[in-house]
Amino acid sequence: MLEILYQDEFLIAINKPHGLLVHRSSIANDASEFALQMLRDQIGRPVYPAHRLDRKTGGVLLFTLDKETDRLTQPLFAENKMDKRYLAVLRGFCPEQDCIDYPLLKENGTSQNAITHFRRLAQAEIPIPLGKFDTSRYSLVEANPETGRMHQLRRHFAHIFHPIIGDRPHGCNKQNKLWKEKFEIDTMLLHASSLSFHHPHTGDKIDIKAKIHPNFKKALDLLRMNTSDIV
Repeated sequence: MLEILYQDEFLIAINKPHGLLVHRSSIANDASEFALQMLRDQIGRPVYPAHRLDRKTGGVLLFTLDKETDRLTQPLFAENKMDKRYLAVLRGFCPEQDCIDYPLLKENGTSQNAITHFRRLAQAEIPIPLGKFDTSRYSLVEANPETGRMHQLRRHFAHIFHPIIGDRPHGCNKQNKLWKEKFEIDTMLLHASSLSFHHPHTGDKIDIKAKIHPNFKKALDLLRMNTSDIV
C-alpha cells in the first residue's frame, strides 16, 4: 500500500518510495510496478501525475483526480508557483547556503536555464579513509529548485563537486561503493520532503510533507545528524 499524504476530491499525494517509477517507461523495462497504476488500483479511480520524480528519488508525489484539475495544476509547476523542498546528503562540506545558477542541456542539446537554492542543515565527518583523505565528510541540505529540469538537483550538486550520495551516474563512484559495501545502503539519498501551493480550485494554501524512508533515516542515524525538527 502506498502512503497517502493528502487527498480531496481533486488531488491526491503519496510518499513515493525510492526505486518506484511514476509510470511505465521504455527506458526501464525491468520494472513491474508503477506508482500511477498502484495508486489507481488502491483508490479505485483514475489518477493523473501532476509532476514527476526520478525513479531513485523518494517523497511527495502529486496526482490529480480528473483531467480538468490536471489542466489547472500543470501551469503551477510550469510557472514556478509550486514551492518544492528536497533533502539530500552530499559528499563533503558544502557552503552554508548558495544559489546554483547553471544551465543544463536537454537530450536534444538545447540549453535550458536552471536555478537551485540550497541551505546546509547539518554536516558530519566519519573516521573512514577514502582516497587521499583520512576521513569522509558529508552535508545534509535542503534544496529548493526554482526550475524543474531533468535530474536538476543531481546535476547541479555534481557541478559544484558535492554530488548526492547514491547517485548514478552523476555521483561519486567511490562514495557509492563505500555506502553499499560498508553500510548496505544503495539508495540515492534524495527525498522530496514538501510541496506547497495554492489549490487550483479553492485557492487555499496546501502544504504537503513526507517523512523520509527507512534507508534515508538509517543514513542520517549513521552520520549522527540530529534531524528530529526537520524530518
